[in-house]
Amino acid sequence: MPAAEAGPSAREIMDKVTLTRKLAGSEALVKMTIASDKGAPRERRISLATKLFDGGKTEKRIYRFLEPADVKGTGVLVYDYDTQADDVWIYLPALRKTRRIVSSQRSQSFLGSEFSYGDLNVPALDDYNYALGSDENFGGESCYQIDVTPKDKSIAESEGYSKKTYWVSKDKLVIRRGLYYDLSGKLLKELLCDDVQLLDPKNKRYRPMKMEMRNSQNGRRSTFLSEKVSFAPDTKDDYFTTRYLEQQ
Repeated sequence: MPAAEAGPSAREIMDKVTLTRKLAGSEALVKMTIASDKGAPRERRISLATKLFDGGKTEKRIYRFLEPADVKGTGVLVYDYDTQADDVWIYLPALRKTRRIVSSQRSQSFLGSEFSYGDLNVPALDDYNYALGSDENFGGESCYQIDVTPKDKSIAESEGYSKKTYWVSKDKLVIRRGLYYDLSGKLLKELLCDDVQLLDPKNKRYRPMKMEMRNSQNGRRSTFLSEKVSFAPDTKDDYFTTRYLEQQ
């Protein structure tokens, strides 16, 4: 009898996950909500634009805060590279100054949320080891379960995690759930991705319209809800510059 055909490896699956999330270009309006057990949730509205460069090897993104007034004009520019440390700049209008987030600061909070800068970017895949666990259902979909561990201590420390476990939709090849463990091995955060939509049917590119990060240690949670998204491959290159980042 012929041997059963082996399925994809954990690394092959994560390669496909990285590809599936990349749109040639997009523009979106996003509501970011930061909530805790104390006080009312805080809401932020953000415009987001993305575009692929270098034959798809680099995704550039720009986040611009629209409201409330105390954060209006704050911006974040990201050059998300496939195989090297990302470039991230943040513009703070009160200081009229742009500062760079270095790769060792990937674990820093993204503007007060439970998402870190590293959580929102695709890490260099070669920096990690991958192990395929048992298949599980999540969100009504059959999913691969994959453990992701950094190859050395410096990678773990810059990202802030000793391990991540992902549930990846077999059908759409997008992450539906993630568990993030701190450097001592304790569960730190849980990611939930919902309302996954096909935005580029030709190339089978998907994006979750809702991402929620729950902090298991402090009870806080943050949500990114895409209220309006358009596939926009002709998004202007000028958006993805520090000069544009500083425009009011």
